Amino acid sequence: MSQTTQNNQTRKAEENSISPAAKQQQLQQQLTPVYKAIDTGQEASVIKLINSLHPAEIAFLIESLPDEEQRDKIWKLVAIEHKGETLNHLNDYIRAQFIEDMPTSELVVTARDMDHDDLADLLPDLPEVVTRILLQSMESQHRKRLESVLSYDEDTAGGLMNTDTISIRADITLETVMRYLRFLGHIPDTTDNLMVVNYEGIYQGVLYLSDLLTHDPELYVSSVMNSDLHGINASTDKTEVAALFERRDLITAPVVDDNGYLLGRITIDDIVDVIRDEGEHTFMSQAGLSEEDDMFAPVLTSSKRRAVWLGVNLLTALLASLVIGLFQPTIEKVVALAVLMPIVASMGGIAGSQTLTLVIRGMALGQLSDKNYRSLMFKELSVSFLNGMLWAVVLAVISGIWFSNETLALVIGIAIIINLLVAAFSGVAIPLLLDKFGADPALAGGVFLTTVTDVIGFFAFLGLASVMLL
Repeated sequence: MSQTTQNNQTRKAEENSISPAAKQQQLQQQLTPVYKAIDTGQEASVIKLINSLHPAEIAFLIESLPDEEQRDKIWKLVAIEHKGETLNHLNDYIRAQFIEDMPTSELVVTARDMDHDDLADLLPDLPEVVTRILLQSMESQHRKRLESVLSYDEDTAGGLMNTDTISIRADITLETVMRYLRFLGHIPDTTDNLMVVNYEGIYQGVLYLSDLLTHDPELYVSSVMNSDLHGINASTDKTEVAALFERRDLITAPVVDDNGYLLGRITIDDIVDVIRDEGEHTFMSQAGLSEEDDMFAPVLTSSKRRAVWLGVNLLTALLASLVIGLFQPTIEKVVALAVLMPIVASMGGIAGSQTLTLVIRGMALGQLSDKNYRSLMFKELSVSFLNGMLWAVVLAVISGIWFSNETLALVIGIAIIINLLVAAFSGVAIPLLLDKFGADPALAGGVFLTTVTDVIGFFAFLGLASVMLL
């Protein structure tokens, strides 16, 4: 194992030893003096404390303030050199408000010194006049680098990459490389390696800084470089890039075009953002919310956004009620059915949600494909059948004793097995179909699954009751 790999694993272990909850608690403790200074109106202390924070922490502070006036006041106290990166860490709603209120000159100064990848993320939100001024004021080389990032979708490796790479050739000595670095006087943040390219700029491998410092300076780069780290194609989806970083414990990785030409690099800080955003997106989507929603947005704004989701759920609930209405005479004659109906639907919903979550996770990690989804379907159906048999017996015994009706016990037992099998099938099929048609499985999967398990559960239970009890 190389020294670089050991360092990566040690760093990763240290980071993972602190839970997300503990990290949030640490951040809250760090911001406590800022909150106190704000409450007491000590503007001088607030300015000093705010500008001692990292831009991400400034964004966290602003998003934690429920009062828009307080947010505006704090934003005006943020130093101009911190504003660009802070904007990138803010949610869409607050960022749009601040950009709308900032003068053109301030926006230009704010964005001018940002890294190319960060600026590429911010440019779509800036007014057209600001974008034009920025592009016109850039040197040709910097403008080309920015345009290179902008030419790729933000959800791809090309959209994530930074163009601040240091490239060297394989036919020079390590001593020459070290002289070159001393001449530059600065290397980009999170640099753990130098990119090796040929005369045409085609990527060939990397030279780790640890190897540069520990090997004989007379050796050539070609004899020390690592050719096993392949370049990531610029069109690769960001979730696949994140999975690659996780599997290989990478800090940085090269990005290349279809011809192997080195375009830039992706750094671990960008991947952390991807992983966080994906997790927030999946969690919030299950409730029909966006991870960019402002927790303290105005009541009317939040009401409008949530009304659509509530409307969709109302339609699905009406569909389930319609099925129940078809069997109203049966329910009136056998009142016990009304007591037991929610159990059938609930069991199917839970079983389906378990499968749905597993499938969405597999899709996000790239583990589920056309080659193995049938195996997963068979496995999930088998699991649901075994669980269905188990809980069908349990519920049948409880229902039989409760209502002294053996036929009713048989009905609910069969209905449970049917609904759990349907739930397993739907939990696999629904996200795959949604993904095929370009919809977000995390956002819409739960709604469709609940509808299916409710409708099938009620129909199976009440339908069997109509045949067997009347």
